[in-house]
This record gives sequence, structure tokens and C-alpha cells, in this order.
Amino acid sequence: MADYSYLMSGITKIETDSSVLVSSSRYLNDPRIRDWIATHLLRRNGPDVPTPSDSIQLVQILREVQDIDHINALFAQERQINPALDAWFREGFVSTFQRDDLKHYGPDTVGGLFHAQLTGLDMQIDIVPPFTPRNDFEYFQLRAGQTHDFEHLLGGGGFDFIGELVPYYMRLTNLFVHLSPELAGELSVFSILGSSRILTRAVLHYPQTWLTVQNATERGARVGRESAPIHMMRYEDVFGLPLDEARAALGIRGAQQADTATASAQWS
Repeated sequence: MADYSYLMSGITKIETDSSVLVSSSRYLNDPRIRDWIATHLLRRNGPDVPTPSDSIQLVQILREVQDIDHINALFAQERQINPALDAWFREGFVSTFQRDDLKHYGPDTVGGLFHAQLTGLDMQIDIVPPFTPRNDFEYFQLRAGQTHDFEHLLGGGGFDFIGELVPYYMRLTNLFVHLSPELAGELSVFSILGSSRILTRAVLHYPQTWLTVQNATERGARVGRESAPIHMMRYEDVFGLPLDEARAALGIRGAQQADTATASAQWS
């Protein structure tokens, strides 16, 4: 039998008096995150646990695990060196439009396409927060929620499970292009964990969809790498424009549309 002991050299065993698992990682230390990763990166899809519930659980856990005060301190530092980000926070724009506000836009415009998506699924818009953001992190998260569907539309991501990889990887790449690495990393924890569940489940359980999954990550990363800061884009200003014109106005570059619905249907 081959001797691989040399690969284990340099590993140091650290003793501890703790009676529970403890490490230098706040994520590894939290049993809820360990359970979430083990469950949602390894499970199959099923109607008993709808896939959107995965991300809701993750958001709730991360709010308690991440150091929000530290993230706000990183935002304060970034605002000192990033005038555009500082101006964005100072303006503090919050969306208030409802579905009926979109119905007068042409069918090929951003507003019209989004209206068609909403009416086709018989969905209303729930974007007006029941609170006023108390700090930079809360405002950042608020706008991320308000603009997510438009990142699907303008980034070329379908409104289906695999299509989620496009906006995931748009942000995973774009934040690191336009923000300091530590801040970008803190803001990307949800995205890297949320997107990883799609990658692993594709390979483990739905391998026939893997190339579609991989293509979606590549398309999203390309948009993120080439585009202006996505987190500050005000999609509400381009509702009346066709997709290509809206992309040019916002600074979204490299977007390509591809069918992910067919592959996503195989995950049911």
C-alpha cells in the first residue's frame, strides 16, 4: 500500500479543554451552519422542503453568526476611500413601486418584462420594508432584496433554480472587483453558501444538468467581472428601456441569455 504520510506533514494537533467542537472559524463553530451545509449541499430536491426555504434559513442563521458591527465598521472604512459608495448610502434610495405601477410599460421593456413575470405567476411585489434601515449593512441588504429580480432579468439569469446561479455569481465576482476584499468577503458569505448547494446537488444527484449549471456560473461571473458596481444600480430608472439599452445605461456588460428552465425542471 502506498505511503501518503508525507502529505500529512506539518499538521499540528491543538489540545483544548472545551467540551464541544471549537475552531478559529465562526462558521464551523456554529452547529446550525454545519447542519445547513450537510443538509442542503448533500440532499436531493423534494416537495417536503421547497428549495426557496433553504436560503431563508441561511439568512436567518447568518444574521446571528456574522459580526454585523464589524461589517458596518468595514463599510465606514470603505466610504472613506470610495466616494461613489458614500454618495449611494447618503442618498439612501428605497423602492416603493407596486405591480400595477409596471403595467403601462411596453412588453419588451424592463418594467414590462417584470410585470409579465409577476402576472404570469400571480405574484405581488413585497419590497417596501416594515422598518427604516438603522445602519449601512441593513440598507445594503434591503437594496439587495429589492433589486434581486432585476439582476435575473438584466444579467441573463432565468427565474428558476439553476438560473439563480447567474445573480449569485454576478455579485460574488462584482463585489470583489469594486470593494475591498475583507468587506466583499463578509458580504458574500450568503452567496457562496447559497450557490454551492446548487453546484453540489447538480453533481451528486442531477449530473445531466451539470453543464447548464456550470455555464450559469460562468455567465454570472463574466457579468460581475465586466460590469459597474451592481449593488448600487438603480433599476427603477430604466423600467421604460429595452434590455440592451437598460444594460448600457446601468453599466451591465457581458450578459448572455441561456435556457436554464429545462434543466431546472429535471430537479423536481
